[in-house]
Amino acid sequence: MKKIGNKGQALVEYLLIIAVISVVVISVVKLLGGYLHDSMTKSSCELLGKTYVEGNSPGEATCEQ
Repeated sequence: MKKIGNKGQALVEYLLIIAVISVVVISVVKLLGGYLHDSMTKSSCELLGKTYVEGNSPGEATCEQ
């Protein structure tokens, strides 16, 4: 009898691991995306010499003069 390789099985396992990690990363970015946007807006306001104005919800902050 010839022995059949397991290369295909290993590839599928790696693809499943990558898929799970991708779902987790996308979920975290969706949950924290507004807060990240606000922190970047706050930093850019300070660099431009403008006033940081918080929004009603995460991700809605703006810069005003």
